[in-house]
Formats: sequence, C-alpha cells, structure tokens
Amino acid sequence: MGLFKLLKEKFSKKPVEETSTYVEGMAKSRSNFASKLDELSKLYKEVNKEYFEKLEEILIEADVGVELSLKIIDEAFTESKSQGIKDPKTINELVVDKMFLGYATKGGNIHNEIDFVDNGPTVLLVAGVNGVGKTTTIAKLAHRYIKKGKKVMLCAADTFRAGAVEQLTVWATRLNCEIVVGKPESDPASVAFDGARKAKENHVDLLIVDTAGRLQNKVNLMNELAKICRVISKEIPNAPHDAFLVIDATTGQNGLSQAKQFLDCIKLTGIVITKMDGTSKGGIILAIRDMLGIPVRFIGLGERMEDLEEFDLDKYLYGLCLGDKYE
Repeated sequence: MGLFKLLKEKFSKKPVEETSTYVEGMAKSRSNFASKLDELSKLYKEVNKEYFEKLEEILIEADVGVELSLKIIDEAFTESKSQGIKDPKTINELVVDKMFLGYATKGGNIHNEIDFVDNGPTVLLVAGVNGVGKTTTIAKLAHRYIKKGKKVMLCAADTFRAGAVEQLTVWATRLNCEIVVGKPESDPASVAFDGARKAKENHVDLLIVDTAGRLQNKVNLMNELAKICRVISKEIPNAPHDAFLVIDATTGQNGLSQAKQFLDCIKLTGIVITKMDGTSKGGIILAIRDMLGIPVRFIGLGERMEDLEEFDLDKYLYGLCLGDKYE
C-alpha cells in the first residue's frame, strides 16, 4: 500500500479534532493544490505527457519549487511507465508519495521539540526579517513551554527596529515571564550577554533571544549574529543550543531566499513557518527541506497562541491533500 493510501486510512479513522487545526489552517493551500489535482484527473481518462506537464505546473504554483517539482514529476513519470500505470488518480497518489518521501529522507532525522540541557539554561536564538511574525512567534514558543512547566525568559536583542523591544515587553507582561532589555540602540550582543547571565542567575529553563531582523547587508548580519552567539557561549557553554529562522509562508520563494541568506550567517537548526493559514502556496515547506536540508520545526496555522503547532508531516500532507474529504 502506498503512503498516500496509508495516510487516508490513518486519518479517516481518527477523531476530527486531532487534525482540525491542520485542516482549517491549510484550507487555502488545499484549494490550490488538492482541488486542482482532482480537477485535472477528471479531464483525462488516461495519463499522457501533457498530463504530467500539467501536474508539474500545479506543483510549481503551490511553491514546491522548480527543481523539486521537476524531480517529483520525473520520478512519477518513470515509475508509471515501468509499472504501466495510466489511471490519473493513481498517478496523483504517486506524486503525493514522492512529496512525502522527499521530505522524510532529506537532511537527516526529523526532531521538532526543543531538547533541554541538564544543567543551566537552554538557549534558543530566533532570527527572521522584519514583518514575518518573529515577535509573535517568540511569544507563542514561550507560551508553549510555559504551559509545559518550564521557566522561560525573553531577551530583546533586536535593538535597532523601532518598537521591537516594546512589542516583546508587552508579550512578556501578558505571559508573566521575565524579559531582559537594553537601552535604545544598544549593542545587541551586550543585551544577549546580559540575558545569558541573568538566565543563569535566575535558574531559567529556556532563554529565547530575539535578534535583529534587518541590517544593511549580509556581512553586517553575519557579524552581528556571530557576535551574539560568541558572547552567549562565554556565559553558557555550547549555546545557543537551537537557532530558528522564522519565515512567512505567504512570501513563497522569497522565504527560501531569506533562509539561504541566514544559513550563510548562522547554524540554523530549524524553520518556523508563520501565516500558513493565509497562503495558497503550502508547498514552500517541501522546497525548504529539499533545498536546505533544514526541517520545519513549528508551523503557524492561526492567530491564537495554541495555533503554533509542532510540525507533523502526516497531518501537513493530510491537510494539504485530503482534509475536505473527511471533515
């Protein structure tokens, strides 16, 4: 049995609430992808070269990425010829299988939750360009781990963007967690250093460090992030333990370009995708994994604090391909 059919069997037997967040959050992406697959399959009795070309267009329009789309279609075409598969719906299922396998086998093991160190604070560095929802994402991550019983501290090292410190301070107040801030336009690395020191003194479980979303060029960005990492590690060995890049799903391939820029500057351990509920281009998750080998660790599927979900590949593909059929 193919992965697509296993996915249908798995979730058709589960309570709706177990998948409702993904189903609701990915409605726009599903209408751009699954609906088009269904419409295409109804136009052809048997697949031909033209059918595969149209499949390729659907993948690219969903932001799966040109290279990955070509690879998936080429593999599906080759397999269909060798096995004599001509049914359009079977081919569509085969394409989804290829999408699933490509993510699951690219770039090592998939692990989403933060692993906490035994002694001393665990440090999470959060990066991302302005406007992607970085501050809100930090608040949602803090909320997630506070609910798990962890003592969380925020560090406002994005000192250059107007309002960034104030916004993070508001969230810290709402969440009732500590925050470390510096003077306006103070050196971000010095604020990060103070955050690391205070996190140790106050026996914090998780220190989340907000970093600058925009500097004049990549060299400045590289130097700034490297300096922040360097000063934190002086206080807390091996820190930062995780480094997440926040990407707005609605930006599509621009998000992939952002990821490449930051990857040159810092050792990223995961991606957080925001605003997935607001886009029809859900394939960006697959493109990021394929191009960079970095897993999506969390996914934003709504405005509520609880709508930042640990990324689940099965639920993602279910929401992208099948959600409407089992609501």
